Amino acid sequence: MSSSSSSTAAAVPPVLAEVVRSGFVEGRHRGSLVVLAADGSVELALGDPSLPVFPRSSNKPMQAAAVLRAGLDIDGERLALAAASHSGEAFHLELVRKMLAGHGLTADELRTPADLPLDPVEAEAYLASGQVRDKVTMNCSGKHAAMLAVCAVNGWDRKDYLDPAHPLQRLVRTVVEEAAGEPVGAVGTDGCGAPLMAVSLTGLARAFRHFVLAAPGTAERRVADAMRAHPEYVAGTRRPDTWLMREVPGTLSKMGAEAVQAVALADGRALAFKIDDGSTRALGPVLARTLTLMGMDSPVVARIGHLPLLGGGVEVGSVRAAF
Repeated sequence: MSSSSSSTAAAVPPVLAEVVRSGFVEGRHRGSLVVLAADGSVELALGDPSLPVFPRSSNKPMQAAAVLRAGLDIDGERLALAAASHSGEAFHLELVRKMLAGHGLTADELRTPADLPLDPVEAEAYLASGQVRDKVTMNCSGKHAAMLAVCAVNGWDRKDYLDPAHPLQRLVRTVVEEAAGEPVGAVGTDGCGAPLMAVSLTGLARAFRHFVLAAPGTAERRVADAMRAHPEYVAGTRRPDTWLMREVPGTLSKMGAEAVQAVALADGRALAFKIDDGSTRALGPVLARTLTLMGMDSPVVARIGHLPLLGGGVEVGSVRAAF
């Protein structure tokens, strides 16, 4: 695999994916990407992965590790759900409610905005059954349930658990900076209302590498192990993160809104990328191409990378990687 990068930080990011309809390129998605070798060195850089980005939900493993460090004793499916952008399937919603009830909490205490299930199939069924937008249904409710639970354990203020100055959120920042190996570049507010810590794509890849290589029993390794053992709770039954973690043992994978993706393999190799225009349709093709360049030979790669374009209900093109 060859290495390349943009010549200056101000350069236009390269095209990572093309939208091809009936043999005609009708659109392009630009972005930046980094691949780390097993020893942590940069093996491939496209665009400028040194610039800070908001990883969005790709930061959730770090947020879950902070909850463990703060004293919440959870493992298995519950810990996977604490790091999830769940699809809103029945088993997700049931476990969120159990996590809340186990600490004497109610759904009303969640600071998540009311939403529909993230998965379109689930959203259609949800609406067809006569249900309405709900805080528990929002894809970040597992993370928020865990955050509320650790506040209950420590006697911390639950009304302000999303304040960047809250003890829990200060700990999240510490975990992010330690795992990424760099200071947080900016702090914003995520779609769910939680504080959002910006790091570079290189730092994000380092963080995922750190989690898979962490010593057994550490908060970071416990999160990685739970996510890899229960990937359907991290995403859902129809989601690429689930497919990849289920079919390639030892892989840690988490997407984020605005087209961010981070992955670490069991041997410590890692990748992270962001599509500049935020189009998540480019995630699968770019991820599959990167995994192929990294030497991954698994049927799941082709499955993740296939994104057809339809015309009259028939496949007439696709979104494809362009590097």
